[in-house]
Amino acid sequence: MNERQVAIVTGSGTGVGAATALMLAQRGWNLVINYTRSEQEARASQAACEAAGADTLLLRGDVAQDAECRAMVQAAHKRWKRIDALVNNAGISVFGPASTWEALDAETFQRILAVNSIGLFQMVRACAPHLKESKGAIVNVSSIAGALGIGSSVPYIASKGAVNAMTLHLARALAPEVRVNAVCPGLITSRWFVQGIGQEGFEKVKASVEQATPLGRASTPEDVAEAIVWLVAGARTMTGELLLLDGGTHLGARQPVQIPVK
Repeated sequence: MNERQVAIVTGSGTGVGAATALMLAQRGWNLVINYTRSEQEARASQAACEAAGADTLLLRGDVAQDAECRAMVQAAHKRWKRIDALVNNAGISVFGPASTWEALDAETFQRILAVNSIGLFQMVRACAPHLKESKGAIVNVSSIAGALGIGSSVPYIASKGAVNAMTLHLARALAPEVRVNAVCPGLITSRWFVQGIGQEGFEKVKASVEQATPLGRASTPEDVAEAIVWLVAGARTMTGELLLLDGGTHLGARQPVQIPVK
């Protein structure tokens, strides 16, 4: 029986997923490194985890496809005979304000929901029996988009709202054996945002966040990964929590309106 705990981290070739996988590896976990398109980056993530002492499986799989979700879980359980954590990190978006709504089509909307929401459910469904056996944990990587109704696009906001609602439902449905929580980051200084809006656009948004939010900083992938690892390996009495990691964005502007006192 393998004594090292095992985590599946979807979308772990880059960004938050790669940072989470490495932090778990450094804490003695074995990992499934999952990717859809970023094979080169995923292999680098795998190498970093193995250098930290982890045994790994590198698996290509689109979480929007149920058969690929089930195959991923089956491969992990066959390799290690256990699954202790699932980090649902895989996600996609399109970038566009309200002025570009007419450019959105149903196919784009459905693809984003398929990956961000349905894919998450399919991974949970496939992992649930093993996680119940190990009394494990699920962490869903959501966004303040789902909590505040702001974000890159309407489909993305809708998909993360669904993630938040499912987190609450799954925390009830899988209790008491499995804890289910979500992290809801704001702006993250990762390639994902730069690819979506370009370097210049990203720098403008980042400067705006730093100026307006109470903590005056955007999150790094490592910031988010630290919270995920804590929810996976600690937080023993926490379930059904939507943890905002937004530098205080949800509080509004850094300086509230001051009411003069007579």
